[in-house]
Amino acid sequence: MQVIYILWLREVKKYLRSRTQIIASLGSPIMYLGVLGFGLGPIFRKAGEGSYLQFMAPGVIGMTILFTSMFSGIALLWDRQFGFLKETLVAPVPRLWIMIGRTLGGATVAILQGLLIFIACFIAGFRPVSVAVIPLALLFMALIAVVFAALGTVIGSSLKDMQGFQLVMNFLVMPIFFLSGALYPLTNLPKVLAVLTRIDPLTYGVDGVRTVLTGVTHFGVGMDALVLMCAAIALLGAGAWRFSKIEI
Repeated sequence: MQVIYILWLREVKKYLRSRTQIIASLGSPIMYLGVLGFGLGPIFRKAGEGSYLQFMAPGVIGMTILFTSMFSGIALLWDRQFGFLKETLVAPVPRLWIMIGRTLGGATVAILQGLLIFIACFIAGFRPVSVAVIPLALLFMALIAVVFAALGTVIGSSLKDMQGFQLVMNFLVMPIFFLSGALYPLTNLPKVLAVLTRIDPLTYGVDGVRTVLTGVTHFGVGMDALVLMCAAIALLGAGAWRFSKIEI
């Protein structure tokens, strides 16, 4: 258990020390809020859907957590390249603990990023239905972070170079984001698109955050939580298996 804590703390400290990374990672979400949130707001309002900022803010929070947690897998490749991973793996502890520590560290960093974007959304004008729902929203943010940090671990454990990771990310991260309903309602979609959105785990994460913060839901909070927990268990298991197969 001490190994899990040490690796978790290492990831969090590394994030807190890199102020440039923190500021840079806020650029895209804030751009989405400013350009889309206010630019498409009048159109969304004319369609009778209310405030677009209220609708898209949970999606931007989910996007931030997705990007941060997935790219935590890059750290695995960096550690392999510079030898830190080899030093970790030769320690007399189960590899499962090492994987859990790294995954939880990446998930925690993603949650911190999500909190920063939540504050930015609040400054921009987003308002949750009640302060009391924020802890439940944090729970959904944590589930999103664990799911995609575990997926990042699966991918990072399966690849050996940074070029391959970037290729997978470009063909995986953006479709996951755009199919999640973060920027558009999930009602009245074409059948193919509706099926694809239901396969995407982030769809349920965004819907869960949106449900508790705004009261607007598509699947229901129970379904959202169930799918995310099942996805987290499955991906953590896959991550543990792939991590145990790493050869240095």
